[in-house]
Amino acid sequence: MYINRTRIWRAIFCKTEITGEAMKILAIESSCDETAAAVIEDGRTILSSVVDTQIETHALYGGVVPEIASRRHMEAVVRVTQKALADANMDKHEVDAVAATCAPGLIGALLVGANFGKALAFSLNKPFIPVHHIRGHIAAAYLAYPDLKPPFLTLIASGGHSEIVMVRDYTSFEILGGTRDDAAGEAFDKVARVLGVGYPGGPKIDKLAQDGDPARYKLPDSHIKDAPLDFSFSGLKTAVINLAHNAEQKGETIDRNGLAASFCAAVVQTLVPRLEMAVKQTHTQRVVCAGGVAANSFLRAALQDMAKRTHTRLYLPPLSLCGDNAAMIGSQAYYEYLAGNVGCTLQNAFATAEIGENICEKR
Repeated sequence: MYINRTRIWRAIFCKTEITGEAMKILAIESSCDETAAAVIEDGRTILSSVVDTQIETHALYGGVVPEIASRRHMEAVVRVTQKALADANMDKHEVDAVAATCAPGLIGALLVGANFGKALAFSLNKPFIPVHHIRGHIAAAYLAYPDLKPPFLTLIASGGHSEIVMVRDYTSFEILGGTRDDAAGEAFDKVARVLGVGYPGGPKIDKLAQDGDPARYKLPDSHIKDAPLDFSFSGLKTAVINLAHNAEQKGETIDRNGLAASFCAAVVQTLVPRLEMAVKQTHTQRVVCAGGVAANSFLRAALQDMAKRTHTRLYLPPLSLCGDNAAMIGSQAYYEYLAGNVGCTLQNAFATAEIGENICEKR
C-alpha cells in the first residue's frame, strides 16, 4: 500500500489556518557561497539577518569551488543560526516554522542548508518550508517596500539567472524572457578575470567603471530572432575576451577603466530595453529589480531613467538585500506557507528548477 508521506507531514505539521498572532520564520540560505540565517515576521519585518561570506576563500581560486563551499556551509550553518536567533532575542522553540533554500544552486551547498533546516524543523515539531532561491530574490522587495503587492513585473539579474518575470501572485510566476546562455552575473565574473580584478566580479567591475568612459570601446548588443525579450551574454563576454587578447598580442595597453565602463553600459543596454518592452506589452505600473546585479550602479541609474520614461513605479531593494541572504528566503517562505507549500521529511534539494515550479512537488 502506497503511503503519501508528504500528505501526512502536512496534516501533522502544517496549520490549517493563520491566527491573529505574528508568524515568525527562521530561514536558512546556502545556495552558493554565503551561509545565512534570519528571522522574519509575517514576511515583511526583519527581526535578524546574519550572513557569513566565503568570498575571501573563493577569491584565491578566481571563483566558487563547490566542494569547498559545501564544507564551509557545514562549518557555519549552526553558528549563523544561533546568532540569528540571539539577535532576534528568541529561543529556537519560539519560531513558528523553519525555511531553507532548496533550489536552484550548487547541489552540495543546497543540501547542507536544506537538510539542516529540515532536521531542525522536525526536531522542533514545526513546519518546514522549502523556498526557491529566485523567488526569494523577488521577495527581498517585500522587505524593503511593505506596500508592494503582486501583480508586478520583475527583472531578475543575478549570478546564475537573467529573466523578465511577471509576478501574478506571491507564488504564481510567468517567465516572459530569459537568457539563452550566460547570465549577467556570470558575465561580470568572467570579464573580471580578464581585467585581473578577481572575484567577485560585480562590485569590482562597478568600482573600476566609475573612472571609465562608457563609450571607450564598442561592444556588441545581441538580439534573439523571434524572442525579443530574451537575452544573450556570451557574445558580449567573448568580445571582451578577444579585445583583451588582441591587445596583449599587439603589446597594447587596455584601458581597464574604460573597458569596465563599456561592459557595464553594454549589460545595461541588453537588460533595460527588453524590460521596457515588457513594461509596454504588459501595461504594468510597478517594476521590481532583483538579484545581485541589481546592486550595479549603472543598472540602477538606467532603471530609474526607464521608470520616468514609462511612468512606472520602480522598486529597488537596498544593496544589503540584493546579494544572497536569508531574510529574503524568510519573506518568501511566509507566502509559500500561506499557499500550503510545506515540505515533508523526504524533501530534496535541486540544482535546477524554474521559478514557476513548486519544489514541494518536484521529484
